[in-house]
Amino acid sequence: MIDQEKVKQGVRLLLEGIGEDITREGLLETPDRIARMYEEIYGGMQEDAGEHLKKIFHVENNDMVVEKDITFYSTCEHHLLPFYGKVHIAYIPDGKVVGLSKLARTVEVYAKRLQLQEQMTGQIADALMENLKPKGVLVMAEAEHMCMTMRGIKKPGSKTVTLVKRGVFCEKKDLTEQFFQMVR
Repeated sequence: MIDQEKVKQGVRLLLEGIGEDITREGLLETPDRIARMYEEIYGGMQEDAGEHLKKIFHVENNDMVVEKDITFYSTCEHHLLPFYGKVHIAYIPDGKVVGLSKLARTVEVYAKRLQLQEQMTGQIADALMENLKPKGVLVMAEAEHMCMTMRGIKKPGSKTVTLVKRGVFCEKKDLTEQFFQMVR
């Protein structure tokens, strides 16, 4: 649970630290707004992806399942600036599948935390492996990082791509090639 009072105090200190007048009309409610916003954008801190992945369905078909273009928004833990993009997930079931919305919910759980894209990609893959016990998982994330576009190197439009493979995706190159054909 987010400590609303500490967030409000921190925002007031930050505003004063950058030279703002915290009694200025436009800033009077800012600490409260940010505290409420943090409840939403960091809600994944209190969530367990496994809860979303409990609802499974038994299937005969063990062909690849792909959910692509799952939009996400996260916050870089190094600069506290947003990064956002899309996640593509593939898995090879071993007799059971999960509802498609649960894949998007799993992405949300990990995106709604202070995060590194590389770490988030692995966390999604590991949650699927642990909870679904599939033959393999492949997760690819593509994101634009505001810490690279609005500060520092200032290269808007550049994207970071991370890829994590587990199980049969590590062993069978043709599965990875099939995945790339499906998401492009």
